[in-house]
Amino acid sequence: MIKNDKKNVICILCPVGCNIKIKKNKKLVIKGAKCIKGIEYSKHEILNPKRILTTSILVKNGILPLISVKTSKPVPKDKIFKILKIIKKKSVNAPIYIGDIIIENILDTGSNIVSTKTVEKK
Repeated sequence: MIKNDKKNVICILCPVGCNIKIKKNKKLVIKGAKCIKGIEYSKHEILNPKRILTTSILVKNGILPLISVKTSKPVPKDKIFKILKIIKKKSVNAPIYIGDIIIENILDTGSNIVSTKTVEKK
């Protein structure tokens, strides 16, 4: 649901970068999008924004103390801080390899937390 009745977004789906104005009264009015992708992007950005989350997790017995991780697909923006709290409590044992699933289906989002780096054992 839209909290404000007006919002500006810049579409990031192509190099054009349309400056899109969105107004919500009884219906959604989108102006400035030069293609259907921009219209869809705007709708999602206003009604249900999602982001790829990147962070790190502690590694036990590894040659590095942390491993970089990310969500396997975008997660709802309003769940990001809850996801970070879960990740903060997590640690993994080395070795860990690129693509390893660290946490499956985090907060029932359908997204996994996956390793983006390899950390070998000490």
